[in-house]
Amino acid sequence: QAGWSWNPVTDLQQIWAFPFMVNAFRAGTVVAVLAAVIGWYMVLRKQSFAGHTLAVVSFPGAACATLLGISAGFGYFAFCITGALAIAAIPRAGQGGRGQESALTGTVQAFLLGCGFLFVSLYKGFLGGINSLLFGSFLGITTAQVAVLAVVAAVAIGVLTVIGRPLLFASVDPDVAAGRGVPVRTLSVAFLLLLGVATAEAGQITGTLLVFALLVMPAATAQQLTARPAAGLLASVVIAVAVTWAGLITAYYSAYPIGFYVTTFAFAAYVAARLGRALTAAGRRRPLPGGAG
Repeated sequence: QAGWSWNPVTDLQQIWAFPFMVNAFRAGTVVAVLAAVIGWYMVLRKQSFAGHTLAVVSFPGAACATLLGISAGFGYFAFCITGALAIAAIPRAGQGGRGQESALTGTVQAFLLGCGFLFVSLYKGFLGGINSLLFGSFLGITTAQVAVLAVVAAVAIGVLTVIGRPLLFASVDPDVAAGRGVPVRTLSVAFLLLLGVATAEAGQITGTLLVFALLVMPAATAQQLTARPAAGLLASVVIAVAVTWAGLITAYYSAYPIGFYVTTFAFAAYVAARLGRALTAAGRRRPLPGGAG
């Protein structure tokens, strides 16, 4: 395998000469777009713990599917959607309801994580397959899998487009939204299902232990840059696609898993956004020369 040429065009031509890498870039782009859009709403709604739980739940789903000898994708979607429904069934009335929600969500997470380790211990195949489930892999992505991911992402984004405006209203001020007749509870369940779908998709690229990074960090970075919904969603998508592509390119020339690189680049983008915002705020507070202003 050749190394870096330091010519981006040459490097991409070399990488895209292999069909499996073309499929990896296609799948990675689809996953990044869906994770960025859903993740932006997740961060806005302060449901990062639910997203983390679904990321953890994807691990036993993939492990169970591997144990049964079926496609890991079925396990991802089955467990993540079931986990989303379980979280949606938790009551949320009042301050006590929020505490109960956190406790029950953590209980679901711990139980299914334990199931995942049970499935791993029962699995008698090559452990490297389990490692790819945990930390991600771009190898073996087929054209059929890319098509499935694209269809699922298109349906999920289509649903989010339909409910986007009322969901934004319910996310910013749920009490006022409920008072104006917005079906806050129904929207919450629908969003959790979409979050489960996005988690199941992203886990197939980043791995189940690092899927949360692609959901939360591009969205959190975008919200550091702008408070405008349209601009924030666009920034989240651009950042997610950029870190995914950078992770794929770096992982191609490295022996380490893609999940590590995606997480590292996404974290670096978030730190840069935080520092930039802090420096901008400090510059605005600095007094003008001579005491003017």
